[in-house]
Amino acid sequence: MHDHKHDQGHDHSHDHGHNHDHGHDHDHHLPRAITFEDCVRFHGHSCPGMASGYRAATAAMEALGVTRPEDEDLVAICETDACGVDAVQVIAGTTAGKGNLIIRDYGKHAFTFYNRKDGKAVRITFNRGEDESTNEMNALRAKVFSGTASKQEEDHFHELMHKATVKVLHAPADTIMKIEQITMESPKKARIFKSVTCACCGESVADAKTRTVDGKCLCIPCAEGTHPSRRK
Repeated sequence: MHDHKHDQGHDHSHDHGHNHDHGHDHDHHLPRAITFEDCVRFHGHSCPGMASGYRAATAAMEALGVTRPEDEDLVAICETDACGVDAVQVIAGTTAGKGNLIIRDYGKHAFTFYNRKDGKAVRITFNRGEDESTNEMNALRAKVFSGTASKQEEDHFHELMHKATVKVLHAPADTIMKIEQITMESPKKARIFKSVTCACCGESVADAKTRTVDGKCLCIPCAEGTHPSRRK
């Protein structure tokens, strides 16, 4: 479930048992519910990893008694950098740009959510739940991604991926994941820095992300000699 290369060929229009209403002919003062399909549109494809992130975010928000925040009240700490992180951003509103998404890539489908308003936190982990189809899918994955799979094998792999995704979306929470109340320190809030000009490339850079070299204020790429326009 940690692969970044997932199937993009199967139908994503199946019903997930969630509200797919787009707000037509209803109360226009109410925001439209965000769905798994919104996650798929943002990410680009559907897969079991995406489904895990979706289930983790919805379960955590329910456990914490919160809705999707507009600001930084909710913080997500993801122990993976794979597909599920995108679903977490869409559903929980914990995004890289707002600074309330923290990636600690331990290669684990584990997600912690912290509510700044009351200091409560939950950690969501997933059971492996491997069965014969999982083993079959894993065996086909190497062949599909290496380009050695036959058309029949590739189609079958996509079918297995689709079924695994639907299973994660619909399975009772207690059969696929553990929802644990935890105690933790409040994550540091995102900081806003003033901008300065790099003395080498002339580009704007946050002052906290600079290095002093020979008395000059340089951006990190210039200080390390890795600036794209200066590579030989």
